[in-house]
Parts: sequence; C-alpha cells; structure tokens
Amino acid sequence: MAVKGIHHLGVAVEDVDGAVELYGQLFGAELVQREVLGDQGVAAASLRVGADRIELLAPLGPDTPVGRFLANRGPGMHHVAFAVDDVGAELARLEAGGAELVDREPRPGAFGTTVAFVHPHAAAGVLAELVSDG
Repeated sequence: MAVKGIHHLGVAVEDVDGAVELYGQLFGAELVQREVLGDQGVAAASLRVGADRIELLAPLGPDTPVGRFLANRGPGMHHVAFAVDDVGAELARLEAGGAELVDREPRPGAFGTTVAFVHPHAAAGVLAELVSDG
C-alpha cells in the first residue's frame, strides 16, 4: 500500500469567504490558495492549519456534487483525502480488491493535484479521495 498519510480534510460549506474567515478566527487557519473548478462545479479554498490542510468546498450551483451534498446533509465533513504517490496504481489496487470506486481513472484536481474518489460504501461510509501532488 502506498498511502503516505492524510493529504487534507474536505469540508462542504455554503460560503467559501465566510468559512475562510471563520476557520482563521477559530483555528488560526491561513489561506494558501483558492481556485474555481467549473468542470467540477466547486469553488475551493486550501487552508493551512499547523502542518495540516483543510479544503473548503462551496458549490457553484445546486445541481453539482457539493450542491447535492449540502442539500442532503448540510454543511460539514465531505471527504478525507489520502496522499499517494500514484493515484492510478492505487485505483488499480483498490479495484482488484473489490472496492467500489467513484472514479475509474485519475483526473485533475484542485491546486495542481491528480485525484480520484473511492465510494463511501467502500470506506465505512466516508467519501475517500486519493491525491498526488503535481
């Protein structure tokens, strides 16, 4: 297994600006980057909290994955992202083991990363993301 650790925690929010400010006030989080991913229907903000990262995700509309998540569950924890060296190799390993996948192939993610998602059914009810930097 090539999982190196937790890359970030993803949090669904209604308002990225308000959440960035709130996390800064409450936890001393520092904004590292912001990006709008139109093809994924999300505005994302990467925050640094100590040595760790939180990714705030706001939907660009109600009929997007994060928009539907918010409508069904409200704001809160969206996913756990695991750092890996090779997203494609990890997908192949998981698929060979019978894990239910959201993505069959790696795709571009926020902030120059490569990502793929593992279905919550495969991970005890938690949406898992595989992430490699650059």
